Amino acid sequence: MQIGPYRLPNALFVAPMAGVTDRPFRKLCKRLGAGYAVSEMVTSRRDLWDSLKTSRRANHDGEVAPIAVQIAGTDAAMMADAARYNIDRGAQIIDINMGCPAKKVCNKWAGSALMQDEALAIAIVEAVVAACAPQGVPVTLKMRTGWCDAVRNAPTLALAAEAAGVQMLTVHGRTREQGYRGEAEHDTVAHIKSHVRIPVVANGDITSPERAREVLRRTGADAIMVGRAAQGRPWIFREIAHYLSTGEQLPPPDLHEVRGWLLDHLDDHYDLYGEDTGVRSARKHLAWYAQSLDLPREDVAAFRASVNTTTTIEAQRRVVADAFDAWIDAQPLTLAPSAWKLAA
Repeated sequence: MQIGPYRLPNALFVAPMAGVTDRPFRKLCKRLGAGYAVSEMVTSRRDLWDSLKTSRRANHDGEVAPIAVQIAGTDAAMMADAARYNIDRGAQIIDINMGCPAKKVCNKWAGSALMQDEALAIAIVEAVVAACAPQGVPVTLKMRTGWCDAVRNAPTLALAAEAAGVQMLTVHGRTREQGYRGEAEHDTVAHIKSHVRIPVVANGDITSPERAREVLRRTGADAIMVGRAAQGRPWIFREIAHYLSTGEQLPPPDLHEVRGWLLDHLDDHYDLYGEDTGVRSARKHLAWYAQSLDLPREDVAAFRASVNTTTTIEAQRRVVADAFDAWIDAQPLTLAPSAWKLAA
């Protein structure tokens, strides 16, 4: 798999997800088998570039190359400036967001709302490509199949984007109208793949190694992109890689492994966000991890309740470490939450 000058180790991608795919999460996914990861979207609004949120999203310290940054906006000149801004901060690939279905994004005609105005969408692509080309930075595009079921114009936009200089396309197999409801359809991805010469990535409902193989087979896509299925389960990438290469299921990680990965993730997370924001924003990741493990429901609920009362790094990290130690010691016995539940 090649994007511009960058040859990727495999064709397993981490989807950009606001509030999720920050630097610590991307680094862990790459460590556990992902060949490529795209950042959370960075706004094209210059007045927000000095905000703490944007500065964190533009932080790529210690991240394995290539560093891909997604930008979002509605004005071609502003998007070109955003591309240059992120390149100056280490971006090696720029991805254009035409796939986000969130109301607060679409209400401003950004994200997937751009698919309603094809002329504007392509003007943005052309401006971003023109800004990136002098610096040798490839431009990619992520979009949905269309705005609604009656208007699935992704194939039209794909051809226009290729002609404008985009070097890779990612297509989520739903319309914006669907949001994340229903099942993703990948026939549109297959259609686009058969009509363009640049790499095409399939995204949507890739939740298991078997599903990954089926989507690749059905679409002929060059790569697959995993989003929500990686939340709390970043090792899904090594599971998919193993299955695609051997046809066999990789045994699930044991609790010792998960404990180590999770504590490393937390340390990197705290390093980026600091104590107050770090402790609060880590809670959703911890909930996802607990839900992904084969644990009794009452233990998951007790773990989440305990984690959510912590207000310091030390307390939160101790709750996590002690909970995993108790689960490991109790295997294969039924776990009693009272054995490890801690006060904040």
